[in-house]
Amino acid sequence: MLGTKTFIAALAVTFAFAAQAQTKWDMPTPYSDGEFHTRNVRAFVEDVQKASGGKLVVQVHSNGSLIKHPDILRAVSTGQVNIAEFLLSQFGNEDAIFEADNIPFVAAGFDQAWRFYQAQKAVLEKHLASRGLTMLYCVAWPGQGIYTKEPMKSVVDLKGTKFRTYSPMTARLAELLGASPTVVQVPEVPQMFATGAIQAMITSSATGTSTKAWEFVKNYYNTSAFHPKNAVVVNTRALQRLPKDEQNALRKSAASAEKRGWDMSKEREREANETLAKNGMTVREPDAAMKSAFAKVGDQILAEWLKKAGPEGDQLIKAYRSGK
Repeated sequence: MLGTKTFIAALAVTFAFAAQAQTKWDMPTPYSDGEFHTRNVRAFVEDVQKASGGKLVVQVHSNGSLIKHPDILRAVSTGQVNIAEFLLSQFGNEDAIFEADNIPFVAAGFDQAWRFYQAQKAVLEKHLASRGLTMLYCVAWPGQGIYTKEPMKSVVDLKGTKFRTYSPMTARLAELLGASPTVVQVPEVPQMFATGAIQAMITSSATGTSTKAWEFVKNYYNTSAFHPKNAVVVNTRALQRLPKDEQNALRKSAASAEKRGWDMSKEREREANETLAKNGMTVREPDAAMKSAFAKVGDQILAEWLKKAGPEGDQLIKAYRSGK
């Protein structure tokens, strides 16, 4: 009888220790479960749990269910959550480096976007560190294109339209095109089009398929204007509190997630363009006149950004261009 009691007591202590040894984090992400970024995040946290032997468990909260997108950076910086995913350019008003990958037509296409990321990475890590954050990985979205209800004969057709934007840089793009920028989060896009609150938007073909864009617009212009990136970051203090083996598990899983994510993004773009067309949308390449008009707008935005970003921005662009 005593042996049984001793065994039960020992078992209870073992379970208590195991529970105490396990670290549980909540991870907000603004995107839906069907979005490839979220699927990549879920694969990442599964890898973390396996690599840590179950000692580090991360619960993903998708679609802005835990924390809305505009509040995620502050939440992870202050330790309200320990790890998070967000679109870097969402916070371009707070830090110009965060919106560097939103400058239109500077780094169009995945190869250029990857080289741009390599040029940006060190300064990006520095700026995140100043907020108490450690960058784990970044993944680009497919190239950004323009959605319209009616076909465009030229960029002049965008003048006066209510244009959905999602960052300061895309808002500036809308302004220079003569449109009225309107900030709308992804889950709200269908309703806003249905009510006439927006009439055009710039976003990836991936977001177009996840929101079923064919239900509210008919035209997609595959401009590949830029490839904004999502960043997955961890609160540095929370990271440092982890045992070294768990820190290593996190970093190793992040490296795999970054490679997998970029591959997923490329495949997502290919599939998404096909899906838009299969559902009745007209997928167009912009003509030479449109490309020229867009390029002029891009040059103006780059010049404005360089003034705001200062020497670090200038060094970033020079590093990127010298690496071509």
